[in-house]
Amino acid sequence: MTQYLTVFSSLAIATSMLTAPALAEGKATWRLFVADQAAPIVRALDAKSGNLLETFKLNAPAGLSRSDSGRLVFANERDAGQFSVISSGISIDDHGDHGDLKVEKPVLLNSKFTGKKPSHFVDHHGQIALFFDGDGVVKIVKESKVLVEKAEVREVKVASPHHGVAVAFGDNVLVSEPHPTDPVEELPIGVRIAGADNAVAGELYNCPDLHGEAASGSIVAIACKSGLLLVKSENDGLQIEHLDYSKSLPDGKSTTLVGGKGLQYFLGNYGPQAVVLIDPASEDAFRLIELPARRVHFAVDSVRPRFAYVFTEDGQLHQLDVVTGKIEKSLKLTEPYSMDGHWNLPRPRIAVAGDDIIVSDPLKSRLQVIDAASFEKARDISVEGTPYNVVAIGGSGEVHE
Repeated sequence: MTQYLTVFSSLAIATSMLTAPALAEGKATWRLFVADQAAPIVRALDAKSGNLLETFKLNAPAGLSRSDSGRLVFANERDAGQFSVISSGISIDDHGDHGDLKVEKPVLLNSKFTGKKPSHFVDHHGQIALFFDGDGVVKIVKESKVLVEKAEVREVKVASPHHGVAVAFGDNVLVSEPHPTDPVEELPIGVRIAGADNAVAGELYNCPDLHGEAASGSIVAIACKSGLLLVKSENDGLQIEHLDYSKSLPDGKSTTLVGGKGLQYFLGNYGPQAVVLIDPASEDAFRLIELPARRVHFAVDSVRPRFAYVFTEDGQLHQLDVVTGKIEKSLKLTEPYSMDGHWNLPRPRIAVAGDDIIVSDPLKSRLQVIDAASFEKARDISVEGTPYNVVAIGGSGEVHE
């Protein structure tokens, strides 16, 4: 394999690549959680059969985020000023050479986390940071406590309300620093660290026009106008360094990042019609991939670490080889979905459920299912209303009666 990408865990790669066949004698279960674009509803579906498992009624239409373990789905009901929480009903306990799969009914928990203008959700090693733009407050909870509805909320308040983000690193919390003169309209200018006393103090790490974060391996990356802030947790605290954009890149910046699984890299947007592959360990850290049309959504594949997927407004899904940096395959799926108009108009979203790639097709009230191995359309799943945001949760393991 080319040296461009850093293998951060041979075990992670082996586990990702062998998830299905290595545990074939066990059971594989995948669920899809689908939020309606217009209605305050989240539906839980069986990914294989397409059967409806549960319908959850919320107070407002929601964006969805899954915890890293997949045991929880957080629904950001921005217009209702809260995060609601769904227990996915799927858990996999690691036993070294295998995992035990437990499947239960998905449930809407009683726990709700409220505040003005809920925005970014970040899970880092089981500590979940919820940022509320309108309050300038970060609420941090532990996944293990939320699961049993006994969450103790730790709050960190920043200098002023702004569109921000936070990441919890044990006792330390990395929080965005608001723009000093216009925090509401302008993006943050950097990050500071709040310690165990929840006070935000100390050095400002510059990150102009901060927007977008992701984790891959041991690195958390935060997108800036000037490049990326790379954050690692060390014994003596947090190590933060700036990675400048390559001079070979055209003018632009990333504002959305996703992190590679199994291979350490980041994938970000870069202008309306391109994505950028980022390998922090490479001398040539940034590779620009031009797209045939404007980008709608992109996602990485945790089961097949070599691949990521990009949907473009001409209705095509593209398979991106993150090692070669090339689009290997393209598949026409839908009628065009223009990127003109409001950012929250119903447009396709991508999720990966085991051996299937799921693409929501909100204007046709369906999910399209693509076989990941052949990269060919497999089937449709009909969903009432306007299926928009979708997350996939599941895996394989041994089931004990």
